[in-house]
Amino acid sequence: MDKQLRILSLGAGVQSSTLALMIEHGELPKVDCAIFADTGNEPKKVYEWLEYLKGRLSYPIHIVQHGNLKEDSLQLNFVKIPVYIKNLKTGEAGFGRRQCTREYKITPIQRKVRELIGLKKHQRVPKDTKVEMLIGISKDEMVRMTRSRDWWIDNQYPLVLDKQFTRRDCYSWLKNNNYPVPEKSACIYCPFHSNVNWLDIKNNHKDDWDECVQFDKDIRHKMRSDKFEAYLHKECVPLDEAELDPHKDQMDMFNDICDEGMCGV
Repeated sequence: MDKQLRILSLGAGVQSSTLALMIEHGELPKVDCAIFADTGNEPKKVYEWLEYLKGRLSYPIHIVQHGNLKEDSLQLNFVKIPVYIKNLKTGEAGFGRRQCTREYKITPIQRKVRELIGLKKHQRVPKDTKVEMLIGISKDEMVRMTRSRDWWIDNQYPLVLDKQFTRRDCYSWLKNNNYPVPEKSACIYCPFHSNVNWLDIKNNHKDDWDECVQFDKDIRHKMRSDKFEAYLHKECVPLDEAELDPHKDQMDMFNDICDEGMCGV
């Protein structure tokens, strides 16, 4: 049983990819492996980027999956992502339950870590176990830094504590080391997308856009009461009818709401 592990939580976005390559360059201590949690609905560019990283990292990347976020949302009687909910009686809008990060990111990673340690299902973690979990939060997103709920996992944030890197610093490091810059890692139909994100999908990724538009229609009446409707866009209108004005953009929802520290990095 390996009771001491150092693992990179790889989101395949800018920050965690910078961490991954910094480790490969020897600028940060080595890790035993990286783990990528696949929701089943990442942008095609993310899967392509993962393959790119595999060819440049000397340590393994384990890909884990709990299920398919889209299929699970459509098959069950509630949507697993925090969609915008419109009250048809009052016209007011709110958020649905947010369980996607924990269920489709954190839990499968934790399950893989237990497997790497050598634990069987339901087996208690030995007292002398310690796992260092590196997470790609940058200095400008420090609000998302959290402690692990598991006493035996120590969340670490090298971009903040060791490098004091912002997201822009990560861009610079990648470019200075002749690496391409990956796109932001998030499910293609994440409701936390800004208008800029939606416009990019619409203008540059037609297949993904068509899938988002259809998914938005499919979730409309997935709420448990017919008094409410679900939408992907903040204006609570069909996605293909939304005014995607980048000058009227919403806040950075990843920073302000998605505080588990696992998405978009």
